[in-house]
Amino acid sequence: MAERGPYAKGVAKREEILTVALEHFARRGYDRASVREIARESGLSQAGLLHHFSSKQELFLEVIRRRDDRDGDPVHHRHLHSVDHLISAVEHNVEEPGLVRLFVTMSAESVDESSVARSFFESRYDWLRGELRADIQSRQDAGEVPAELDADDLASLMVAAADGLQLQWLLQPDQVDMPSRLKTLWRLMTQGDDTEHPPA
Repeated sequence: MAERGPYAKGVAKREEILTVALEHFARRGYDRASVREIARESGLSQAGLLHHFSSKQELFLEVIRRRDDRDGDPVHHRHLHSVDHLISAVEHNVEEPGLVRLFVTMSAESVDESSVARSFFESRYDWLRGELRADIQSRQDAGEVPAELDADDLASLMVAAADGLQLQWLLQPDQVDMPSRLKTLWRLMTQGDDTEHPPA
């Protein structure tokens, strides 16, 4: 049964705020985005918005967590992510250019030690590499991926490729097919050396 009453209204309002905030953060970045303007466009006072999100930082982190919430649970470190999920997430991201733009912008800014997003991205990369490494190791145990390949290296390369392809796609969306290129990379990295060598 669907939720009704104040709770359902509260959830709906939070989603509305997050949608508006995404556009502001994606367009202006974290520092220039205005909580007052986000509240106004959400039909709230600034105090009303802060009833749902206690600070600008919490609002920002909730916006970028949306992306990972679809495919896994970095907060509780459940082993739900995999190479297939990563590729599916990239496929879904094609439909959300605003979220991709925000993610790329803020992940770059997170290298600054004073960035509010630094701890989030550090935790995200630790979590994501660990999830992919576990998935790759299980594939190695099943004989699907060559055992001599380092699972941690493969995991890190897949994450790097996924994030790098997003930047290329934002710049040239008509020329860069993110999911296809990520699948190609995975196939090239894991097909092993099956080339027939001529006898000596």
